[in-house]
Amino acid sequence: MRESKYDLPCNIAQTLNIIGDRWTLLVLHEILAGRTTFNEIKKELNGISSNILSDRLKHLEQSGLVSSSLYSEHPPRYEYRLTESGKELEGVFNAMIMWGRNNLEKCYKKLIHSECKHEVELAYYCPHCKRNVDEVEAIELETVDTTGLK
Repeated sequence: MRESKYDLPCNIAQTLNIIGDRWTLLVLHEILAGRTTFNEIKKELNGISSNILSDRLKHLEQSGLVSSSLYSEHPPRYEYRLTESGKELEGVFNAMIMWGRNNLEKCYKKLIHSECKHEVELAYYCPHCKRNVDEVEAIELETVDTTGLK
C-alpha cells in the first residue's frame, strides 16, 4: 500500500492521496468512457507503461473506485468497472472539461445539453431551497469526540 502524500485535514489533500498520482485520473476517465480492459485502456493512453497502468488499476481497486472481474482464465484477463464512488467522479471530469474550455489555449472538448446541443454551464443546487445558488462556501465539519471527554 502507498504512503499518504498529504497528511493534512483537507478534503482536497485526502482526495489527491487517492487520485493525485500521474495517470490515475486518465485511467479513471478511460474506464468512464467505456474502455474496460487493460489493453483498451493502454491503447488510449499513449505513453503509459504496462507496470504503471497495472499499479494504478490495483491502487484504484484497493481505494474502492474500481472493481475488476475475470473474463479470461488463460491467460488471466480482467475487465474494470467504476464503483458507485468512482462514478461520482464524472462531475469532477466535467468540471475539468469546462475549466479547460474556458482557460486552455488548445481545447479538445466541450459539454453540451444532449437535447438542444447548446453548451452548458456548471451550477450548484440546494436541495433544501430547491433552487440553483450562485454563492457557495466550504466550511469545517465539526469533529465528533469519540472519547466521551470534552
